[in-house]
Amino acid sequence: MANSPTDLKSHRFTAPDGVGLAWHELGEGWPVMLIHGLFSNALTNWVRYGHAAAIAARGFRVIMPDLRAHGASDKPHDPALYPADVLTADQEALIAHLGLTDFDLGGYSLGGRTTTRLLVRGSRPRRAILAGMGLEGLLDLGSRVDHFRHVLRNPGTFERGSPEWMTEAFLKTTKGDPKALLPLLDSFAPTPMAALEALDTPMLVVTGVDDQDNGSAAALADVLRNARFAEVPGGHMSAVTRPELGQEMANFLGG
Repeated sequence: MANSPTDLKSHRFTAPDGVGLAWHELGEGWPVMLIHGLFSNALTNWVRYGHAAAIAARGFRVIMPDLRAHGASDKPHDPALYPADVLTADQEALIAHLGLTDFDLGGYSLGGRTTTRLLVRGSRPRRAILAGMGLEGLLDLGSRVDHFRHVLRNPGTFERGSPEWMTEAFLKTTKGDPKALLPLLDSFAPTPMAALEALDTPMLVVTGVDDQDNGSAAALADVLRNARFAEVPGGHMSAVTRPELGQEMANFLGG
C-alpha cells in the first residue's frame, strides 16, 4: 500500500553550501512538501502519528525534509553555516532539486514559519498549510527563540513539568544536538505584517485548541487574504500527535 509507513523512501542531496540534507517520501501523486518543527524531524512529525499516511491515501506524494541540524540531515557546528533564513534557502534548493513546479506546501510550528518564509520569498504552491503557528510567532521571534536558547544552554536545570523541562525532554527523544541547534536559532527571520497581508495563496491555518505557544492562529488566519481556520484537540506538543491534525490537512489538500 502506498500509504503504509513501510513504503517510506529516504534520500539525500547536498545544499549549495555543501551541507548534506535528507528528505523522505511516502505515496504517489500530486506532490506536497511538509516541513517539521524545531527539535523534531520528518519521521516524528509526519510519519509516527499517521499524518503522512492519511495524506498519501488521498493520492499525494508526501515529501518530508529533515531540516538542517535535525533528523538524518547534517548537523554542522560552524555558525557560518547558519546564515539568515538558511532553512528557507534549503527548502528552495530541495524544490529545485526535485524539479517541483506544481505542488502543495505546509509545516508545523517552525515548519509553518518556514512555509511562510517560502511564500514571501516567492514560492507559489497551489495550497499551503500553516499548522501550530500564530500571528505573533511570525512577527516577533524574540520570546520563543529566547525560550529555546535557554533550554539548550541550561540542560538538566528545569523543574519537572515546566515548559522548559518538557522542551528538553522532547529534545532528548529526538537526540537533538545543542551545538548545532544554538547557531540555527540565530538564523530565524521574522515576517513583516505587510508581507503576510499580501499573500493570496489558499491556506489552512490549523492549531491545537489549547495552543498559544506561537500566539493566535485565529488572528493569523484573519490577516491572510485567503485562509480558513481550524482547530484540533490538544496543545502545541500534543496536537501533532492527534489523528485529527492529519485529517484536517488531508481534507484541505484533497478538497
